[in-house]
Amino acid sequence: MSDQVNDPVNDPVNDPVPGPADAPAAVPGCGPANGPDDAGEDPPPPAGWPVASIVVPAHDEEAVIAGGLARLLDGSAPGEFDVVVVANACSDRTARAARRPGVRVLETPVPGKAHALRLGDAACRTFPRLYLDADVELDAASVRALVAAAARPGVLACAPVPDWDLAGTGRVARRVHRVHDRLVAPLRGLAGAGAYLLTGRGHARVFPMPDVISDDGWVHGSFAPHERVTVPEARTLVRPAPTVAAHLDRRVRVRLGNRQLAALGRSAAEGRLRLGSLAALVRGRRVSPLDAACYLAVLLADRVLTRVRARRGGEVQWGTDGGSRSRPAR
Repeated sequence: MSDQVNDPVNDPVNDPVPGPADAPAAVPGCGPANGPDDAGEDPPPPAGWPVASIVVPAHDEEAVIAGGLARLLDGSAPGEFDVVVVANACSDRTARAARRPGVRVLETPVPGKAHALRLGDAACRTFPRLYLDADVELDAASVRALVAAAARPGVLACAPVPDWDLAGTGRVARRVHRVHDRLVAPLRGLAGAGAYLLTGRGHARVFPMPDVISDDGWVHGSFAPHERVTVPEARTLVRPAPTVAAHLDRRVRVRLGNRQLAALGRSAAEGRLRLGSLAALVRGRRVSPLDAACYLAVLLADRVLTRVRARRGGEVQWGTDGGSRSRPAR
């Protein structure tokens, strides 16, 4: 089975957006036939061209993909965004749920998030390009804020700030998330928000993306601190793992991904979290002693499980977190 695409340009059930046949003449750095303009920042798109391309890799996301796309596109002008959803090795009806006006849907039987990102990236029509997790919500105003930030001189990549939806999260898991977020927030950079945006020049640093576990870690490590920015005006809604078991599974993937990045010469966004930082949170009453105790217990289990999986080969597949992603977007 080969990769397939449903394109609004040729699909009568979808509203058309500018495509190769009906778009204005391409300009350097903007059109699909042109690479990024290495001499400077991305030039403004011509009239009628999307202001950004958006790639949404999705593996078994039938429960949330329609709601996420609705939030993304509500309030946007027709054709303002070039949206590509990649239904990746799905066993459910993700592709069907994603089909709506203004969205192109690609389907592939090949597993792996990096493959889905490369496939969607190849279908993009413009720069800058936003890469958005299917279980994360982002609205049109936030996309515009990211595009505006990327237009600043010297900025090659940017990311939104995550807001955490803890509804349905267990008590212990909630304490762990509270501590972890306060520890990693100053170190997050481009990772952990479920979305990042690349300019044309930034894209040349990142793609073609290798088969890495942590795509946002790879992106973060591709840029110096002065080349990447976090945009407070742009917010994602992220639903963390609802149980300790789900959190552990996710953290093990993160640790194995960080080891892989280190082997590839890319530093992890989180850096090394130290107990002194946790003690400072407790002293400052930003977290309670019980919060800290829960976090330390889960951290110990996290490290033990990471070592066990690493000894077994460390193979991690990109899959659906059935706990958080089964909660429909509101």
